[in-house]
Amino acid sequence: MTMDRGAWEDRWSQALREHGDRIATMPPNAMLRGVATELRPARALDAGCGHGAETLWLAARGWTVTAVDFAAAALAHARSTAETLGTDIADRVEWVEADLTTWTPRPEYYDLVACLYLHVAGSVPETVQRLATGVAPGGTLLLVGHRPIDPATGATTPAAGQVQVSVDEAVAALDASRWTFDIAEDRPRAAAGTGVDAVICARRRR
Repeated sequence: MTMDRGAWEDRWSQALREHGDRIATMPPNAMLRGVATELRPARALDAGCGHGAETLWLAARGWTVTAVDFAAAALAHARSTAETLGTDIADRVEWVEADLTTWTPRPEYYDLVACLYLHVAGSVPETVQRLATGVAPGGTLLLVGHRPIDPATGATTPAAGQVQVSVDEAVAALDASRWTFDIAEDRPRAAAGTGVDAVICARRRR
């Protein structure tokens, strides 16, 4: 499947039409929950927010969130869900329809930048570096990507054929003199029961 903007729009429209109720109740990513729980709520960027589970979880815990995605259908669903949760949550979120292939965050602005399972259309190192520019001194960058090959078995995973962030590329893209890596490893996807995720959690030095 070609992961261009039109393809993603069609994919989200179909998924929301056929499985909207289930999508609305999907929990936020466990890695995001674990990392953010240890941080003081401030400003966050959810890059590739999809249907908004992580964005709304953050907003409900006091974060002010910029949520970016290029799928209008997904953003509309997320915005509608936010409105049902009340103004205390909805007013904490800025929804941005933009292509993360080129979109650049406000420099050194966010205390948390999270990018989960982004299908990278261009260069992984360039994408990592561009998103990292948005992290404020002392802030946290969280990247999670599906790996196309299970390193334990050598078998292909559901992410085969996709380009997503890898540990080696992300670590190499970030200047070690400016970043401290709390996590940089492949982890089994216990919740999904199959496959492996690349997990990178780095803190920008002050």
